Amino acid sequence: MADDTGELANLNVLVEIDGPVATLTLNRPDKRNAVRFNMWASIDAHVTALAANPDVRLLIVRGAGEHFCAGADISELTNGPGGEYARVNWNAEEALANFPAPTIAVIRGNCVGGGVSIATACDLRIAADDSIYGITPSKLGIVYPTNALERAVRIMGGSATKHLMFTGELIKADRALRIGLIDEVHAVDALESRIAELTATLLERSSLTQVATKNMIDEVVRDGKVKPKTTLHWETEMDKSGEVREGVAAFLAKRPVRWPWKRS
Repeated sequence: MADDTGELANLNVLVEIDGPVATLTLNRPDKRNAVRFNMWASIDAHVTALAANPDVRLLIVRGAGEHFCAGADISELTNGPGGEYARVNWNAEEALANFPAPTIAVIRGNCVGGGVSIATACDLRIAADDSIYGITPSKLGIVYPTNALERAVRIMGGSATKHLMFTGELIKADRALRIGLIDEVHAVDALESRIAELTATLLERSSLTQVATKNMIDEVVRDGKVKPKTTLHWETEMDKSGEVREGVAAFLAKRPVRWPWKRS
């Protein structure tokens, strides 16, 4: 069965929306969810559409079956990862990185190469203790895309990124946690309950706070500080939104909060 048509690419990247939670699933479990060219394009299209949907408050990214993502499908890289492939790959990862609301990568099994790039484009990485990580361009003679490289350095630091990139070695979840590549590790049979718990917590909190915080932290990471116009924008948004009034009223009345703000 050919896997390079638009129709089949859509089957290889699935999106489900359940109220305020969207889930994007890489769906090639027989190939450990290795990403083909049209799948990168599909990721970009899906994530861009979800970003434009103000009802989506959280995006979860996962792989079908027992693996997150074994990376780009190597069979498509015989002429290198440049040109149109590089553009589509870049756009998909940037769509994830720039998604305005919180994003969570749920990681089991292989998270290698492009899988790490997808995971590090998400805000949080919650993993099972069977997960394995690697950044492997040195095995193929590839110069890594700068957007993915910069994210890896920001998350893990220069030394850890160099070690993974120089060697192409695979590391286990405990080491990935130690170097900051992932945020939490749980037993395989406890992973889904933790994701459900974390999802519920995030949805209980102010979406305004989350979206503003993500925007400002990303500016600090990228530029070293929050720009004055960004501060003014979010302070104005907070003042006119009614979020603080509702949050305080709910706290004092000991009732569930009904957050009024929704991203546009």
